[in-house]
Amino acid sequence: MKFQVGDKVVIQHSNEKGEVVEIINDKMVMVDVRGVKFPAYADQLDFPYFKQFTEKKLFPPGKPPKKYIDQVPSDRQAPDRKAQDAASANRRSQRFPGLAPGVWMTFLPVFDNDEFGDDVVDELKIHLVNNTGLDYHFAYTLKYGGNPDFELDNQVNAFQDFYLHDIPFDKLNDNPVFGLEFSLLKPDKNKAEYYESSLKLRAKQVFTRIEEIKQKGEATFSFKLFDEYPGRPYEEPVGKGLTGTGPASINNPAFRMYEASRARQHLEPARQELDLHIEKLTEKGDSLDNFEMLTLQLQTFEKYLDIALAHHLPSMVVIHGVGSGKLRDEIHETLRMRKGVKSFVNRYHPKYGYGATEIAFQY
Repeated sequence: MKFQVGDKVVIQHSNEKGEVVEIINDKMVMVDVRGVKFPAYADQLDFPYFKQFTEKKLFPPGKPPKKYIDQVPSDRQAPDRKAQDAASANRRSQRFPGLAPGVWMTFLPVFDNDEFGDDVVDELKIHLVNNTGLDYHFAYTLKYGGNPDFELDNQVNAFQDFYLHDIPFDKLNDNPVFGLEFSLLKPDKNKAEYYESSLKLRAKQVFTRIEEIKQKGEATFSFKLFDEYPGRPYEEPVGKGLTGTGPASINNPAFRMYEASRARQHLEPARQELDLHIEKLTEKGDSLDNFEMLTLQLQTFEKYLDIALAHHLPSMVVIHGVGSGKLRDEIHETLRMRKGVKSFVNRYHPKYGYGATEIAFQY
């Protein structure tokens, strides 16, 4: 490794100057460029003096052309936000290649050698990557077994990434849940006031992803939190019997009240029976790995569990199949912690065998 912590460096592809703040392994370092930290391969970096020396040798400076008074612009041009976003998107795509539009959580495995000389993952560096044209405020929480361990409030701008923190790899055995709540820095009346997203990771599933990126020669793996920030849900105002102009008055323009019982009319219909077999959820099942399929199945389950509770459904059947039992166990773990679930059972059923769980709700 030719670099050390504290070395001043130049990013070859963007010509930006930064500083090495951490040695990740024998090929990669963590670089700080104007307060933004990101991983970079050592062969993508140069020392500033080396770059200046080669530029002087290859491109000797000539005399600058004369500039006449009529060529000097009279007004200073305002910065072009689209051009800035495009430049930021280009820099982000080079740091985290292959990410489609959306907001992502990206994980960088940090390797170390064990006593046998084998490469093992010591920790994961976590970045929040915003590949959209909107600026967000976010509240981030990491929980182990339902108990908060780390919290952070900050903002991530359009086409930028934000370094969150590191977690030890062995902590993945403690069922981590990464929770994020987003809101727009510039409120939009047509957009939702906030959007929540969460990600659950398991050590075995992450190990599979790490093996995949090692085979592909990639540095990171990522999970999408959402494609685009959602619009404001439809709400119907009511205000019978409210008069005056105080803060709790219907005549106050800032006051809005909605009838919760009628809000269910605008929800997606509840499902008495939910089939989570992957071919029922997507036509692209063949292109998904096991972890991606499990993630899609659990997201679908949690969505329709919320809808069932919102509609006050008395009961529900979730078809998860038999298989290895992983999907069933994840569903049962969620049900144990969910308020409103009275009971659930996975017993033999003439229609489903042992491949379904029956859920009863209480309100």
